[in-house]
Amino acid sequence: MDKEKSEEFYARLKEQLLENTKWPSKYLYKFIVPSDTDKTERIHSIFDNTGAVIESKKSKKGTYTSISITVHLENPDAVIEKYKEVSKIEGVISL
Repeated sequence: MDKEKSEEFYARLKEQLLENTKWPSKYLYKFIVPSDTDKTERIHSIFDNTGAVIESKKSKKGTYTSISITVHLENPDAVIEKYKEVSKIEGVISL
């Protein structure tokens, strides 16, 4: 995703989060990651010390890992900040 499209995406996401959620609130992130220990550990480290509940499940063939993260955040900007941090990890798909 190019920078301009990603900024549009985050602006739209922020608007939706403000309209549909009362803050502070719990937020559920879902990511699909190649089953690479380094990448999953990097995602875990992004959510360290946030009180996040992280669940991981490998695909049938073990090629990919789905990661669900539930975390209590203060506002939509905090949600977007975490998405941006995770997006720096190559091969991660945000759902």
